[in-house]
Amino acid sequence: MNKFKSEFCEDIVKQVRKDFERRRAERKQLELQWRLNMNFYNGEQYSEITPVGDIEQYGKQYYWQEREVYNHIASIIETRLSKLNRLKCAISVRPFSNDDSDVQTAKLSTQIVKALCEENQIPRLLNEASSWSEVTGSCFFKTVWSGEKGKVIGQSKTGAVREGDVDISVVPPYELFPDSLGTVNIDDCMSIIHAKAYHVDEIKDIWGVDVKGEDVNVFSLDGAGGVFQTGGARNAFDGVAHDMCVVIEKYSRPTAQKPNGELSIVAGDRLLYHGELPYINAVNECRGYPFTKIVCLEKLGCFYGSSIIERLIPLQRAYNAVKNRKHEFINRISMGVLSVEDGSIDTDELEEDGLSPGKVLIYRQGSTPPKLLESGRVPVDFQYEEDRILSEFTTISGVSELSKYSNVLNQMSGKAIGMLVEQDDTRLSIATTSLRMGIKRICEQMLRLYRQFCVTKRMKKFSGDNGEVELAYFTASDLQSDDLVFDNENELTDTLENKRNMVLELVRMGIFNDGNGYVSNRNKLKILEILGFGNWESSKDVDESHRKKAMKENLDFGKEEIDVADYDDHTLHIDEHLKHLLEEKDQSVIDLIDEHIKRHKMMKTVADTSAVGGENNATVSTN
Repeated sequence: MNKFKSEFCEDIVKQVRKDFERRRAERKQLELQWRLNMNFYNGEQYSEITPVGDIEQYGKQYYWQEREVYNHIASIIETRLSKLNRLKCAISVRPFSNDDSDVQTAKLSTQIVKALCEENQIPRLLNEASSWSEVTGSCFFKTVWSGEKGKVIGQSKTGAVREGDVDISVVPPYELFPDSLGTVNIDDCMSIIHAKAYHVDEIKDIWGVDVKGEDVNVFSLDGAGGVFQTGGARNAFDGVAHDMCVVIEKYSRPTAQKPNGELSIVAGDRLLYHGELPYINAVNECRGYPFTKIVCLEKLGCFYGSSIIERLIPLQRAYNAVKNRKHEFINRISMGVLSVEDGSIDTDELEEDGLSPGKVLIYRQGSTPPKLLESGRVPVDFQYEEDRILSEFTTISGVSELSKYSNVLNQMSGKAIGMLVEQDDTRLSIATTSLRMGIKRICEQMLRLYRQFCVTKRMKKFSGDNGEVELAYFTASDLQSDDLVFDNENELTDTLENKRNMVLELVRMGIFNDGNGYVSNRNKLKILEILGFGNWESSKDVDESHRKKAMKENLDFGKEEIDVADYDDHTLHIDEHLKHLLEEKDQSVIDLIDEHIKRHKMMKTVADTSAVGGENNATVSTN
């Protein structure tokens, strides 16, 4: 039996490693393009892909040639990243129905999603992923359940036992290998390999297995002398780590033969895990891949996206050539080119020292004196070509001078500037749409993982509507909905300033007024929240607290007796209870709510009468 198990493990290890090597060989050409993109972004712009399949630096044709780099690609990518970093992608969970219980469940799920995004530092991960996506064309997120996170709930021989929590990490494109480069969507792949270099001690801590370490290029996932090291070009993909081992995770999607899919994890010649997919993170309570893809530009018929740098490389080479030839021409004009009769002077000394001011030039008697040749002026064609290439940078990249340099013509109106900014943002629509859809998929997977692993009651701390800290207790049954929607269309176009101007215009039009022509306290709270002043006035906090107290009472009707307090804001309570009454279907609960509302109305009448009587007495006393 042990021999069978050993042979079984060896077969799986061989199959996984063979499949990994095949996929890596098929993707080699794409990796070369990624390396070239990285070189141009980092300023190593005199490099090229050779016919033998490597990146090499090409040298000067003459020793005097100028080889400076005028890096416009870096500024374009940085401008695009600064715009993409404005994306916040606020997401809410949509309830199943208008019932208060479903609405409250959806609100709880929304708060949990927001809390998980803060705990996993989603903005930082988005910035990192966007950088990879803009340079290489694509990037991935991995959403898993980690037993090393969460509160400590006990102790074991190996240490503290935690309740576990969601863990999100960025997966660069060189770590992920689809079964076919022609498969566009992640869920359409029959299998996906995630290969990453781990330190041997980390493998021991995670899987409890000792493996042999070696020097590994953490980018090419090969030995230190692998394909990424043979070229002469410096690039960011030449990073060698020591005592490392490549861990290969092969995910296979569910099929009729294997309804829960399959996961095999291999490190060196050891099988670390073999079984079904661990996470129920797909639609319809199915198991799926824990990966999410974002792209810079869609590449038709390809799993990986395309980078804008690929289009800019020819322009960058042309621009460097024009600028360098232009400077060489200027050098000829400023330094001069001497015409010297053979044997008339010491040319070696002249080449070494040049024509310094005040220099005494001795030439042979009877020979023709040295003279400077007429160099003319810098041809205007250089300037025309330089301007044309700069305009092509704008056309191809979609990043105008207004975005890069804040250049605005004096006679340009504010509306025209706004239109230019909107056009620049529109050209980023593919990248922003991919980011938004990626965030939505991550949030869906987070909720599904919580439904799978939160079998016992747990507590989550998050920020309330007005910035106060709130605690919520929940289980998996409280997180049934994973129907996510965005709170706004697009942060690049729907900015906070635009939103504020629109709200103020609606206020001036009287849209938020009630039947008496006044803005209700509830609408005031919403307006202040939209304007960014949710916690601006303490009186508004009191109104919000009353409303939350009434909503909590709605959930407790039929479970316990609800009293009416003298300090309750009866108007707010009556509105909230009446809304819940109209949606309630249980007649016994309806009768309880009706009786409760009557008591609120009675106490409100008594309070109003007392207030009027006090005012009359004050008037009589004054007279």
